Amino acid sequence: MTTTHRPWLQSYPDGVPATIEPQGTLVDLLDGSFHQYASRQAALFLNQAFTFRTIDEQSVALGAWLQARGLARGARVALMMPNLPQYMVAIAAVLRAGYVVVNVNPLYTPRELQHQLVDSGAEAIVILENFAATLEEVIDQTPVKHVVLAAMGDMLPLWRRQLVNFVVRHVRKMVPEFRLPAGNGRSVTRFNDAVEQGSRLKLSRAAVAPEDIAFLQYTGGTTGVSKGATLLHRNVVANLQQSEAWFQPMLKRLGDQQMTCVCALPLYHIFALTVSFFLGARMGQRLILIPNPRDLPALIGALKGHRIHMFPAVNTLYNALAHNAEFARLDFSQLVVSNGGGMAVQKATAEKWLKVTGCPIAEGYGLSETSPVATANRIDLKEFTGTIGLPVPSTDIAIRDDDGQDVALGEPGEICIRGPQVMAGYWNRPDETAQVMTADGYFKSGDIGVMDARGYVRIVDRKKDMILVSGFNVYPTEIEQVVSLHPGVLECAAVGIPDERTGEAVKLFVVKEDPSLSEEDLAAYCKDNFTAYKRPKHIEFRDELPKSNVGKILRRELRS
Repeated sequence: MTTTHRPWLQSYPDGVPATIEPQGTLVDLLDGSFHQYASRQAALFLNQAFTFRTIDEQSVALGAWLQARGLARGARVALMMPNLPQYMVAIAAVLRAGYVVVNVNPLYTPRELQHQLVDSGAEAIVILENFAATLEEVIDQTPVKHVVLAAMGDMLPLWRRQLVNFVVRHVRKMVPEFRLPAGNGRSVTRFNDAVEQGSRLKLSRAAVAPEDIAFLQYTGGTTGVSKGATLLHRNVVANLQQSEAWFQPMLKRLGDQQMTCVCALPLYHIFALTVSFFLGARMGQRLILIPNPRDLPALIGALKGHRIHMFPAVNTLYNALAHNAEFARLDFSQLVVSNGGGMAVQKATAEKWLKVTGCPIAEGYGLSETSPVATANRIDLKEFTGTIGLPVPSTDIAIRDDDGQDVALGEPGEICIRGPQVMAGYWNRPDETAQVMTADGYFKSGDIGVMDARGYVRIVDRKKDMILVSGFNVYPTEIEQVVSLHPGVLECAAVGIPDERTGEAVKLFVVKEDPSLSEEDLAAYCKDNFTAYKRPKHIEFRDELPKSNVGKILRRELRS
């Protein structure tokens, strides 16, 4: 199949263009949206509304405060929070000040956090106090000089702020004790103090260009070591314009009314970052911020009384909500888009969701390396297709064999992606970049797919050993490297196995060095070293592991 034919274009909905022309930077986009939608609600958190004007003013202040720390243009600033209005302020502040955002999973262990801060060279971090104890353990081994400490209720009115922070700290005891002293070149400042101090300063508008780096979005790669996908302003802007073009049929249906989007996926994940935060700003949407999507009663409570228009999610969340009787009582009369991504949407889940909400799940596909959207199903579909849809505007998909040659339509091969949304490479890892980028500009996804005559793509297998747990990448090499450091382990291997709830789960096979090593011992060790989704759900001890002639452990035999 050659991309010159682009069979998918014949399947495009009316009004969706074949190409887009990326314009400007993310700073331009935010400036324009903050001005255009100033009086609109940008976010709803704990039933408190925040306008675009509020996000605008506080981000300018925080950006000015960061500049006053003396950070050079292009400095990396880490953000380590769940979905809070402070996160929206921080993203805008970092970009408007001319810096680079490094998104961090707030549930990372000290080991994982240290790697990301050191690898990115982050000099500052905005972090929710709930996770400050993790930072305390490693901060002396990182380049971080400035810490901004946020509290859950920071942006709420005073009485609610005090109540929420009291409940979080003393009733639910969600803030472990920590000590992050200032001095010796390090500053530690409360979020509200930084904003207040910055409000008396002037933000120096950075001359940000489309080719400047906007994000280091950490993911795995060919070796499984977490590395930063370098996303330029033009990459993310292009993906926003591609997504907006794709939504044209929906926009015509809704007219000029403000849309409400459920932001349950974490903003540190590329899917929510682009599709919820930036697309939300671009279109003047209101985001209902959900800090913990696993707390279904709180999530459902946050949605009550609101008419929802968009609901991006992964299969795990769709499935849990579709089987919840309280959720089924909500008002879905305005729900027009359910974007499924991050992991494969299961047919049973899609059918149940459609029955409950009346809105079919439109599954898409993408990666951190593609900002993320590469393919999407038509928004006007009436039922679940079981495919990942069509390449979005200005995107070429090639299905190639192991020799890099295009295969015929209907034949399986590696999904390769070319378009303006494809990353500039992995941060400071040219060897890793060279392994995934082709000479003609395609990114090799590692997923095996088939394209039909209409241009629809279906994933049939995975070429690499990556495990997909609830939409998050888990790389066996990372698991194996850490587990092998346990003194009771002689050798080990990690593979993905099917799981009804999370799509896949990690299974660990271990050969003991210490006969007394127990499953409980190893599970406790993994809890200390891996965030929850990476932890092996199953541990099996064996006398030996299958190996090739040259001694390489054969994961495929363990999977079977």
